[in-house]
Amino acid sequence: MGAIGPSLLYLFSLATLLAVVTGTEPKKVEPSQYASFNRSLFPDDFLFGIGSSAYQVEGASDIDGRGPSIWDTFTKQNPNKIWDHSSGNVGADFYHRYKEDLKVVKEIGLDSYRFSISWSRIFPKGKGAVNPLGVKFYNNLINEILANGLVPFVTLFHWDLPQALEDEYKGFLNKNIAKDFAVYADFCFKTFGDRVKHWVTLNEPYSYTINGYNGGTFAPGRCSKYVANCTTGDSSTEPYIVAHNLILSHAAAVRVYKRKYQAHQKGKIGVTLVTHFFEPYSNSVADKKAAGRALDFFFGWFAHPITYGHYPQSMISLLGKRLPKFTKFESVIIKNSYDFLGVNYYSTYYAQSKGPQNKNMDYYSDMQATVSRKNL
Repeated sequence: MGAIGPSLLYLFSLATLLAVVTGTEPKKVEPSQYASFNRSLFPDDFLFGIGSSAYQVEGASDIDGRGPSIWDTFTKQNPNKIWDHSSGNVGADFYHRYKEDLKVVKEIGLDSYRFSISWSRIFPKGKGAVNPLGVKFYNNLINEILANGLVPFVTLFHWDLPQALEDEYKGFLNKNIAKDFAVYADFCFKTFGDRVKHWVTLNEPYSYTINGYNGGTFAPGRCSKYVANCTTGDSSTEPYIVAHNLILSHAAAVRVYKRKYQAHQKGKIGVTLVTHFFEPYSNSVADKKAAGRALDFFFGWFAHPITYGHYPQSMISLLGKRLPKFTKFESVIIKNSYDFLGVNYYSTYYAQSKGPQNKNMDYYSDMQATVSRKNL
């Protein structure tokens, strides 16, 4: 049996995502059915799936022409920020064992497999010359998914930015990233879109932004020194710049797909966001407003712009000039830039109002809410 434990790391529910894609509604559940949780409780065309991210499972990090990503650099330079000091050099060796693993997915009885493409396996430098062996791997992987009767869901970016683009212009801190991401996405649509009908531009842009640029615990490991042990970064500004450029990159890829490919490939494109839900710590008006702000800063930060063309008003009011602005053209491009919305949901927190912080500012102080798991 393949490396089912670590390889198929990201068990995920397609409930929200597929409900939007298919327009289906859950079946009515009678009380007598509660004890028996099975497929009969879901629409006939509901898909149960499993998924993975390229850096965590593929391995083969320095063979067959793959270029380094920021996670290769991060794990090498910051082993103490990885709890077990591991890296993705081998991962679950999915690069060599994908056929075994996909057989297990089929044997489990699942319907779909979601994976991410390693940008630097296709474009070792992030742009320019294409790596044919990387293209061959993903062609073979997609064909194998289909051969097992599974539906492929493909994520274009799961945090593993090519190191070459980080070196050239600091990656998502620079607006140039949207153009290069669109070119990369265009190539993937053209090359794999005859078989892939469900595209996810970004996986959890919030996680990439906050952990990579506010706390420094994810690649590229940037933050202010008053937040954590980072060699460079600014937690008061960089998260908002990076998020802005992630949104623009998402919209650029969606625009390419809709203009050049969707009509004849007949696929759908969206984004997967992560969020918690927030309940007021108390019944006070201040805590109720804090819960709303927290939801704006977690989910609305990305969902609001791609739906309405601008950031939530709470973020605009609290952040002022530190929050980048979309031009009129950009607002038009980002508005309604998805066919479906994937949601990764993990937990609910309490939110308690907190006053403004005038120095050593970061994302968590900016929302003026203290979030906790317990309502003491």
